[in-house]
Amino acid sequence: MKEIELTEERRDALIAHLQKLFSTEFDETLSAFRASEILDIMLKTLGPTVYNQAVEDVRAHLQSRLDDLSGEVYVDEK
Repeated sequence: MKEIELTEERRDALIAHLQKLFSTEFDETLSAFRASEILDIMLKTLGPTVYNQAVEDVRAHLQSRLDDLSGEVYVDEK
């Protein structure tokens, strides 16, 4: 799996979200640098698991659609 890359806008939004979360939930001020480091750690540790689950979910969804394909497009030959 290739490394997860975020757009600058998405990264900035997630950093701001982490800073707000730490402020409201833990009463701790989190610098942009620290929030960025936490985000990088989360992407490296959680990213592959979330990615693999998403791939499995898509595979299962597509398989269910393929399993139903005959019922959707079958034309009676009579």
